Amino acid sequence: MPPSTSRVRGPVLAAVAAAVLLGGTVTACGPSGSGSAADPKPTGSVTAGGGRGAAELPTSFPTSLQDLKKWEQAYRDGGWKDWDKSRWLRKAADFVNPVIHGLWSDDRMKNADQNDKQVSGDIAADQGQTDPAPAPVPARPVAPPYHDSAPGAGKLFFDGPKGSMVCSATVVRDPAHPGTSDLVWTAGHCVHAGKAGGWYRNVAFVPSYDDGGLDAGALKGASRDVLAPYGVWWADWASTSDQWIASGSESGGSGSPYDFAVLHVVPEQGASGKSLEETVGGAMPVWFDAPTVTAIGTVGARGYPAAAPYDGQRMYACAGKPGRLSVDAGAPTEYRIGCTMTGGSSGGGWFATGPDGRPALISNTSIGPAANTWLAGPRLGAEAKKVFDGVSRKFR
Repeated sequence: MPPSTSRVRGPVLAAVAAAVLLGGTVTACGPSGSGSAADPKPTGSVTAGGGRGAAELPTSFPTSLQDLKKWEQAYRDGGWKDWDKSRWLRKAADFVNPVIHGLWSDDRMKNADQNDKQVSGDIAADQGQTDPAPAPVPARPVAPPYHDSAPGAGKLFFDGPKGSMVCSATVVRDPAHPGTSDLVWTAGHCVHAGKAGGWYRNVAFVPSYDDGGLDAGALKGASRDVLAPYGVWWADWASTSDQWIASGSESGGSGSPYDFAVLHVVPEQGASGKSLEETVGGAMPVWFDAPTVTAIGTVGARGYPAAAPYDGQRMYACAGKPGRLSVDAGAPTEYRIGCTMTGGSSGGGWFATGPDGRPALISNTSIGPAANTWLAGPRLGAEAKKVFDGVSRKFR
């Protein structure tokens, strides 16, 4: 197979979506900017500052309750907009994500668009575990309402140095809380910038985003309830692999075999007595150590692609027999399927028929080529289970 130019099937940055194509030569686009239409002030009780005078976050994780209160206040007062690298928390134990009520308004969610992470250079043509590139499979719209046809799927929103971004994500079962899970599965690069950065901020999950499957034009003037019929759920904890934190990058395929993350979430409006799983009506089991591509059948992937020809508002899906992709001879081989989904589909769940005959999550979208003809995702082995179990145990 000839070398291909590929990129992380990345999160999506606010504004200028039409100008940023996963297959184009643009590697980044401008940030939404504090106070812009794409980045309004919160509509709730907390007002976030920005620019000069914004509160500065401390340079280390708070180590006492008093420190935590000061940290959260600085965060809420606008410190989350300080992306000075020396102040960017990056260690696994550093994640802090205070709720800012109303920050993810309807306009802010609709305007969150592509922050394309370029994977320049060549993915090795063959490491002994790479199959020929699959033929492109056109992504098909998921039938609305999504809560019936794709229960548990949704969009993940977060802020980074370039502005407001989105990925896709899935509600997953928590063995420690049968029937009452608050866990969400996504890609590592949707919560942490990898080797060159730290944890993204204002991380929130919206299950069944745009449940009615309306396009961008039809959503003009739509209320927040239309976009988030099951509410906005903020991550109060996130965990990704040590390998992604140590080696994940905006360019090159480094870290992609370990590009997964698990979130624990809470409702923005406070405790309602119902878990996320109860609220959306279900959760997907995670199938760790699923068979290799030679022993597994059809695999389906879902997500909210945002780069043209998609508008980022509707959910799409692809399905096919997976092949193998090896980006690093020393790392696990990834699954790969033909699919035309673009940026914004990152983190979306991959599903196969599990041992019990029912669908199970086996991977998530991580990378794809510049031509938008296929997607690849990590095989969830021991490291993925370690990340998952760590989050589950934390909330027992």
